[in-house]
Amino acid sequence: MKVKEFDFYLPPHLIAQHPPKERGNSRMMVLERSAAKIIHDRFYNFPSYLRRGDLVVINITRVIKARLIGRRSTGGRVELLLLRKKGENLWETLGKPARRLKKGEKLSFGPGLEALVAEEGQAGKRLVRFLFPVEKELDKIGRVPLPPYIKRKPLPEDEERYQTVFAKEGSSVAAPTAGLHFNEEILRRIREKAEMVEIVHNVGEATFRPLLKEEVEENRLPAEEYYISEKASLQLRRAKQQGRRIVAVGTTVVRALESAYSHDFSPGSHFTELFIYPGYKFQVVDALFTNFHLPRSSLILLVSAFAGKDFLLKAYREAVEKEYRFYSYGDCMFIY
Repeated sequence: MKVKEFDFYLPPHLIAQHPPKERGNSRMMVLERSAAKIIHDRFYNFPSYLRRGDLVVINITRVIKARLIGRRSTGGRVELLLLRKKGENLWETLGKPARRLKKGEKLSFGPGLEALVAEEGQAGKRLVRFLFPVEKELDKIGRVPLPPYIKRKPLPEDEERYQTVFAKEGSSVAAPTAGLHFNEEILRRIREKAEMVEIVHNVGEATFRPLLKEEVEENRLPAEEYYISEKASLQLRRAKQQGRRIVAVGTTVVRALESAYSHDFSPGSHFTELFIYPGYKFQVVDALFTNFHLPRSSLILLVSAFAGKDFLLKAYREAVEKEYRFYSYGDCMFIY
């Protein structure tokens, strides 16, 4: 199977550059798999598609201000995206300009806020050792890590809108974008009908890393950490035993739940490298709420595995024709 089979044409003007004025008002495409039916609706009607007793699983991770702008020892500009903490003051990062960031170079992000390139990696990666606990300074020196297809500088509104209303803990370097649609009123209506479960999946490089191998099966995803509490573990086991429908809010939730099934949803921190593409047999997730994803990405492969490749690509073509808004700040899709 070729990655290029999951390509599609998207006019640039359909890539959302700003969030909708209000959470909850996005357009929502609904895919009914059993009837191969496409419905056009609004997200504020999402609770009406839930069934009494559904288990709705959300990712309560927080997005950190993971993008740092500073200066190299030469005086040139440097940009780092923090990916994952690897040790005391040691972070795996993506650097720009990566080729010029050599081992031993000093970087500065303000008075006294210095770092050292500790190791050179591949594909722009650098291990960087900070001379201070940088995570304590991110609110001051960091920027919201908007994805590169948002062609503008971060605005004050992004600090709120690139964060879900239920964000509580964790350290993600990108938003779990399906969760960005929810507001308190919609959450209240969901809880009247369904049970909600909170897990933490720290969104990292696997979520936005391009697939570099042309053959789908030859690609691998970097590990991402997820955490399941004692309460969530019990809720998931009970729902599975009772045969209730499990609704995943976002692809990060899908990967966490499908990985957790192999160890019976045991509580604690775990890592997943699960790469889902057509042919995968889902063990846990019965319905999926998600955004519209990039062509040729691991996320569109995951959603294709869930909805069916041909049906999903047909839906994407219809979304383009009807000018849905795409990607992080765009519209959404519910598949059941």
